[in-house]
Parts: sequence; structure tokens; C-alpha cells
Amino acid sequence: MSFVDRLDPELAPMLEVFPAELLKACGDDPPVAREMLAQLMEVMLAALPPSEVQIEERAIPGPDGDIPIAIYHPPPASTPRPGLFLMHGGGYVVGTEREDMNGIAFADHVGCTVVSVGYRLAPEFTYQAAIADCFAAFNWMVDNADELGIDTSRIAIGGASAGGGMTAGFALYNRDNQGPGIALQLIIYLMLDDTHETPSGYEVTHPNVWNRDVSLKAWKMYLGDEYGTDRVSPYAAAARATDLSGLPPAFVTVGAQDLFRDEAIDYAQRLMAAGVPTELEVYPGMFHGTENMVPTAAVSQRMRLGYLDALKRAIG
Repeated sequence: MSFVDRLDPELAPMLEVFPAELLKACGDDPPVAREMLAQLMEVMLAALPPSEVQIEERAIPGPDGDIPIAIYHPPPASTPRPGLFLMHGGGYVVGTEREDMNGIAFADHVGCTVVSVGYRLAPEFTYQAAIADCFAAFNWMVDNADELGIDTSRIAIGGASAGGGMTAGFALYNRDNQGPGIALQLIIYLMLDDTHETPSGYEVTHPNVWNRDVSLKAWKMYLGDEYGTDRVSPYAAAARATDLSGLPPAFVTVGAQDLFRDEAIDYAQRLMAAGVPTELEVYPGMFHGTENMVPTAAVSQRMRLGYLDALKRAIG
């Protein structure tokens, strides 16, 4: 059975219209990919329904200059709200702090204040810069919780794709550096294994989805001189971690036809084995990112509701 034959019937038509040149540019020319993604996001965001969530953009101090963030404020409340620290996707090479599709959805559904960080990207910067930016922005969020109206006992971290991989690596980094408490790591089809030496890592080669070739090129840019060596940090590629004990509870979700399927399942199993409270959901027929590309599909709605509800249960 081919890759296309295994897709959910409501999702398969997306392969005919998704711009393969955007994916190719992610691996070959990230600056061009960023321009193409910005144009695509304008179209997708224009289709979003009206929301009462207010979006505020700021620049906060970072280790090497200002860090751009976007804050998604739900309607005012009389008591402190839960918070979500959001790390965007984009293969570590594209994406910005304006995670409007997810930021608005989380703020609306959970009633939480979302802080989304625009960490530095590869190939201009390697993973050390991205992690430093996220750690600085997370600490800023906690330190300014009163101003933001956030209850620091109910702060989660999360993200999708590279943002999911960043979430897993950040949880390790935060643990090892005695950072603030985290109520949940919300891990959505995470990019955490720089080798993709799994069955799904070889199965997904279709040019119109996030595939093995593009992903390995992105990893090479993100890891720099460490790529292909045994020196890769678990903070960059959490699959490399040998000690998963003492991490926050986790929710992991992935599609069955996602390049990252097997590494996501393996990581969830290892978290469980280490005593970390973990939920795992795997959705049939879904390839990478389809709950945003085809939001009306039944399986897309099940996945999105699954991780929205997981966050609400943890901090709502």
C-alpha cells in the first residue's frame, strides 16, 4: 500500500495543492522559504473565525539582543489565568512568534494567556541560540506573571513539529538548570530525532509533505558541526537523552503517516518507563501538520480537540 493510499480520504486531496517548492526551500534556501510561508499564512489566517483574543507584540531582553514575542490575551478575568509558553514549528529554519492559529485556539479553548517566542533560526544560528532564547523568554514570562495575569503554578510549555521537539529539549534543559516549574509539556508531532532511523523515518518521502530529505537538511543546519556525530546535545535532539526522569507530565500526539510517528511513540514510551505521567494519541491517516492544513476533516478535528482538551485538563 502506497503512502497516499494510507491517508485519510479527507486529507489526501491536500497533496495536490500544497506547494512542494515551499518544503524544498526549507531544506535548500530557508530565507526564501520564510517569504513563501509568510504568504501562505496570510491566506490561512484570513480564514480564521472571529475571536475575542487580543494579540500583543513585544520585544524582551535576551542573551544576545531583544527577543520578539507575541502574547495572546483571552478576555479579562478577575483571577490569575493559566499560561502556555509556546514554541513555534518550522523545522528550526522557518517560523515566527506569530503563531496565531495555535495561539488563538489555545487562548480561546483553555482561557490561558499564551506567550509565543520568536527564537533564533538556523542556518544563521544553531540550536544553542534557540535554546538560550527560549529559556530567557520563559523566565521573563514567569518573572512577569503578575503583569500578565498568570498563575505560575499553572504554566505549561508546548509546540508542534520543531516546536514539539523544542518543547521536549527545553523540558530537559529547564530540569537540568533548575528552571521554573512546568505543569505540562504539550508535544504535538515532535521533531526530536536527528537521524530518523525508524520505519516511518524512511517511509515518508513524498515531496508534498514534510519528508526525510528536507528534515535531515534542516537538522544539519540546526545542529551545525555536531550533525552526524555522537556529540549531539539532547537539548537539541531529545531522542538522544538517556535520563528522562523528573520531567513534567507530557501529552504526545502524532499522525500515523507522519515522518515523526515512530520517534514520537518511542519517546512517549520512554517517558512512561521513566515514571513521567504521559498520554499518547496516534491518529490514523494523518500526515504532518494536517489538522491545520485541512481543519474541517473529522480526524483533524479529533486531533486538535485532543490536545486542546489535554492542555485544559492540565492547567485550565
